[in-house]
Amino acid sequence: MALLETIHGPRDLDHLTESELAELADEIRRFLVAEVSKTGGHLGPNLGVVEMSIAIHRVFDSPRDAIVWDTGHQSYVHKLLTGRQDFSRLRQKGGLAGYPQRSESEHDIVESSHASSSLSWADGISRAFEMTGQTDRHVVAVVGDGALTGGMTWEALNNISDDNSRNLVLIVNDNGRSYAPTIGGMARFLSDVRTRRGYRRFRRSSESFFAHFGAPGRAFYRGVRGGLHGFLARFTNNEALYSNLDIKYVGPVDGHDLKAMERALHQAKEYGAPVIVHAITQKGKGYEPALADVADQFHAVGQIDPETGESMEVATRPSWTSVFAEELVTLADRDARIVGITAAMLRPTGLHKLAEKHPGRVLDVGIAEQHAVASAAGLAFGGLHPVVAVYATFINRAFDQVLMDVALHKAGVTFVLDRAGVTGPDGPSHHGIWDLAILQVVPNIRLAAPRDATRLREELAEAVAVQDAPTVLRFSKGSVGTEFDAVRRTDDGVDVLREAPHKDVLIVTVGPMAKIGLEVAERLAAQGIGATVIDPRWVVPVAGSIIDLAREHRIVVSIEDGIRVGGIGTRIRQELRAAGVDTAVDELGLPDQFLDHATRDEILEEVGLTPQAIARDLVAQVLGTRIPVARPLPEDAVLDASADQSSDRRR
Repeated sequence: MALLETIHGPRDLDHLTESELAELADEIRRFLVAEVSKTGGHLGPNLGVVEMSIAIHRVFDSPRDAIVWDTGHQSYVHKLLTGRQDFSRLRQKGGLAGYPQRSESEHDIVESSHASSSLSWADGISRAFEMTGQTDRHVVAVVGDGALTGGMTWEALNNISDDNSRNLVLIVNDNGRSYAPTIGGMARFLSDVRTRRGYRRFRRSSESFFAHFGAPGRAFYRGVRGGLHGFLARFTNNEALYSNLDIKYVGPVDGHDLKAMERALHQAKEYGAPVIVHAITQKGKGYEPALADVADQFHAVGQIDPETGESMEVATRPSWTSVFAEELVTLADRDARIVGITAAMLRPTGLHKLAEKHPGRVLDVGIAEQHAVASAAGLAFGGLHPVVAVYATFINRAFDQVLMDVALHKAGVTFVLDRAGVTGPDGPSHHGIWDLAILQVVPNIRLAAPRDATRLREELAEAVAVQDAPTVLRFSKGSVGTEFDAVRRTDDGVDVLREAPHKDVLIVTVGPMAKIGLEVAERLAAQGIGATVIDPRWVVPVAGSIIDLAREHRIVVSIEDGIRVGGIGTRIRQELRAAGVDTAVDELGLPDQFLDHATRDEILEEVGLTPQAIARDLVAQVLGTRIPVARPLPEDAVLDASADQSSDRRR
């Protein structure tokens, strides 16, 4: 039997010999390559934390000792060691999540995969243990993959260093990368430590010297090395970084040397105060295709050939991201004011194209969305037009800066939100479903949602032309959909995609939901119900022509892939009431819930956002058997009035 199959929980690691542990690490890497290549997922980061994860679970007693992963995409090995070895449906409906998930295991604590929050969690948990007398419990936070570029980690360190009596171990998983190579002064410092020949030479010679004295010498070496900052840390000047924090520092440690990792973690565990363990690892370790991938060392992959690493997925259409990337370069060629900003996602958001063409006009600030947005306000003040490209789920982190730094100061900044709406396999923390509801409360903001590639190019050009307010362009994950040309465009820019002789239903679609709206109209037509389908293009502010069209129809239905609470449908209903239009509005969108991982189509079907379900409800509303009820036809109103008059005469 393979060793991995015998591991049902962390304590099964205790009896393994040194050679068995090495074999287990090899098995885990083979397992990850074989399984993740079938489903897709975060392969490179997990290949880099195999020995580290084994060491953590051998030294600490999870779940009594709390282990927090930052970011959670590097927790696959942790899942394997805690009894979850069925990866056949990883990131698919009914299968394992791609991040820690409490419903899966008591060993999972923090489910959110947004980076840089682990130290704050660890600070809170360790304080709670201390305040409730649980002084024999430890907290371990694994922070890495660029998370130290986030300001929140330094806020947490500031508070942790103010109270040095807790059992708290902070493991810096230093692989020099987030998606791509990590940037910034912190990254340069750690890189210098990793690559300095003097450090490597001195560490080897010191360890070798004390080894000559047998076990006492090795013990003495470990003790000296584990001083307040470690004499190796002093030699490499690491105290310049950590001494002012007043936190014990251990390392650097080879994160792929299981014995060294265990020694460092035992030392940290026994110290009785917060400790930073600096582990140097290699993303993609043990898998040549990942190591050869310059872009992101297989940070996240789709289905691939496990032998070659070549993608098995064939895209028939360009992605939304690639269309944006190319169009931004075209616009930047014509307008020297355009600059790009991203938060450690240069390639995933498509800004690498602009960086290749105009390298001095793209800024990667690391995992620091708040800083990115406030800095963009400053760039706008200086006469530039920043384009801030982030995933839709991450704009939540910088809402205050959008509101108070950009909007309040009437700064011309364009926000491009990739992976908006239901994203699928990455689960609750990565669905981009809150941006429409959150951002539309910002005064003077303008929100666009293109339905296809042509409209994306068109609306991006319109967005960067606005110099006195924030603009937002949001689009989905994956390939762009079918092109839908408009029947006509209103004077204020609304595209009418379909019109019918009978003005029964006005269907307002947001972005890619245009396809669903048109299919609903087809189904209604088969029932003799006329439907007009429109794409506002700019969903905020609500165009006057939408109010006029609503006045002419019996009922309005809005379809969006954001949460319906405070969504675009709600905005339309409020604008209709303000204009004195009493047409009923049915606001369709996503529930205000955390949606589990599944495909986009599976999630939309589960929440009722399918043409069949929407058309069925609209038929009932037009017939008056379901709320909200459509207004009666004009001839029905006349008949009702005549009936009332006859009744009055009889009385």
